[in-house]
Amino acid sequence: MTDRPTHHEESAEIPKATLERLPTYLRYLILQLSHQEVLVSSEELAEVAGVNPAQVRKDLRYLVQSGGTPGVGYEVRRLIFEIEEVLGITKPKEAVLVGAGRLGSALVQYPGFARYGLDIVALFDIDERKVGGKIGEKPVLPLSKLSDLPLRLGIRLGIVCVPAEAAQGVVDLMVRAGIKVIWNFAPAQLQVPSDVFVKNEDLAAQLAKLSYYLAHRPQASGAPPAPADLDSL
Repeated sequence: MTDRPTHHEESAEIPKATLERLPTYLRYLILQLSHQEVLVSSEELAEVAGVNPAQVRKDLRYLVQSGGTPGVGYEVRRLIFEIEEVLGITKPKEAVLVGAGRLGSALVQYPGFARYGLDIVALFDIDERKVGGKIGEKPVLPLSKLSDLPLRLGIRLGIVCVPAEAAQGVVDLMVRAGIKVIWNFAPAQLQVPSDVFVKNEDLAAQLAKLSYYLAHRPQASGAPPAPADLDSL
């Protein structure tokens, strides 16, 4: 077996774990492309994804078939295209965002979404001080307008950036407005119909993971560093 791609395996349903690793592969491939690298090995991709090379090859067989000799590697440009095509990244995606606070404002102005074809067309909020204004170039609309805009514009993606206690009510509005995919940043478990997909971003859980790695990271040799004296800085 080798790493060289040839064509999609359209009949195979991609497992969730594989789908979660594909963006990691993609980010690394884009970095390699910026370095003018032509080929990338399954060993390199395994290292960045925290899996073994056999798992990488298995993941990528859902996108491409391999053949030839070991060690040849994947063509970086072609593999980028394959992953972007399977993930639907090259297709434009419009979204609405509810919650024009700090997080919502940061998301709507994040330039990296353009690479993935995401355009947040409008924000919604209940704060009258924000409604009628703009964040970046995007208008802030009253929450009451959410009921008809997604259906009218054919928007199917909604982003939730509200406090936990308001999240379910916002999601109910989104579902009634025709939203089928919800990206949830609120620390709340949401109830949705079976035909609606929710992706929860638990920022506290991610911080807990980082805290774990900080606490268990081996110290350099020698005496441990003394606590910082802020008054001396």
